[in-house]
Amino acid sequence: MHISTYQSWLEAYDRERGFERVQPSQTLVHALEEMGEIAREVLYLEGYRDPDDPEGRRALLAAELADCLTFLFKLAYQFDIDMEAALIANQDKANARFPVDVGRELAARYLERRQGKTAAPPRPPTDY
Repeated sequence: MHISTYQSWLEAYDRERGFERVQPSQTLVHALEEMGEIAREVLYLEGYRDPDDPEGRRALLAAELADCLTFLFKLAYQFDIDMEAALIANQDKANARFPVDVGRELAARYLERRQGKTAAPPRPPTDY
């Protein structure tokens, strides 16, 4: 599927149902709500809680990611933004900003810093 095809389908889907009349600010709030649901699934999959069904959790994460993207694509069409063109421009920007050698160096520094930060930070004193 092409991104532009999905974005066109979504706009037609919304128009058939009258959903295109939703204010963009409300569309954004719905996307943010989905981000919270994504955060919950990521935390569970990272071990915040023992997932009772890891594959089921991965399926829930996939569904929440799709829900969030749907609202972002809707926000884009509400402002007449072609997401396929925007993502192509973003690829060009990322490639110019982070050539492979620069990206590898930054990733190595990040991972090096993370190795020493796996323990919980010290608690602040409570005798104030």
